[in-house]
Amino acid sequence: MSFRRALALAACGLAGGSVLFSAVGVGKQPARGAGGDAETRSAGAPAPAPAPGLLLLPPAAASCPAAPGWVERAAGAGGSWDSNWDRREPLALINRKKKNEETGEEELASRLDHCKAKATRHIFLIRHSQYNLDGRIDKDRTLTQLGREQAELTGRRLASLGLKFDTIIHSSMTRAMETTDIISKHLPGVKKVSTDLLREGAPIEPVPPVSHWKPEAVYYEDGARIEAAFRNYIHRADAKQEEDSYEIFVCHANVIRYIVCRALQFPPEGWLRMSLNNGSITHLVIRPSGRVALRTLGDTGFMPPDKITRT
Repeated sequence: MSFRRALALAACGLAGGSVLFSAVGVGKQPARGAGGDAETRSAGAPAPAPAPGLLLLPPAAASCPAAPGWVERAAGAGGSWDSNWDRREPLALINRKKKNEETGEEELASRLDHCKAKATRHIFLIRHSQYNLDGRIDKDRTLTQLGREQAELTGRRLASLGLKFDTIIHSSMTRAMETTDIISKHLPGVKKVSTDLLREGAPIEPVPPVSHWKPEAVYYEDGARIEAAFRNYIHRADAKQEEDSYEIFVCHANVIRYIVCRALQFPPEGWLRMSLNNGSITHLVIRPSGRVALRTLGDTGFMPPDKITRT
């Protein structure tokens, strides 16, 4: 197997999470011909021994596990980017069958330009602050005193950025609402909107699996809702939006981790491999072209060490 083929297997493993690959090149490489490639052997000749120091572990399973139907995979393989991931690529927004016979391509170009996004969206995903874990129902899971201090610090940090925030959209769970109320004191005049879509849940069965996590039925119930939150809120700006926008979403660790994986077109099953502190700030940027960048993930550098928790 060539080294290039080995790398291809590694890439497949990273994308699907089911292929195990290990290569350590410490010895002499195979002889190469004048063209620079490894010399080929004649038909019928025995296969050469593996290169010294190169260990290849074959995959335990050749195929990757199927994802739930609500999760859309990026087109292609090998890390290719789906430019129409949010279904807002200009060509996807117009009816190409409808054509003006007189103007032809000029009409098409004009319609495409009319559908192009012009502004950049800055999305700040805030994890709620520390809360009372002993509460049996949601209304009893209020913020602790430390949690309220964390929310104050997060609010001050957001205010210090000097940005013109457009809105704060928050989960309807108690800990998210209380966190929002404290943050909003530092951002007077910014509208608050509550939604059930951003409530905490189990988005998709994680890979690698964990034995202590919830049963499959919960993924089935929560996953479609959290995916709906992603589709509803995470996308490029509307073509009518003229200026860049700055939006705050106050919600939960599982929701934020899943959104980050989906927005970056990483395997969503990897959401549990990330960890987020209470009151942390995650900053996503969505360009008019549909390109997505992660500016910060779970930032709590603005908090003193004794105020940082991850409950």
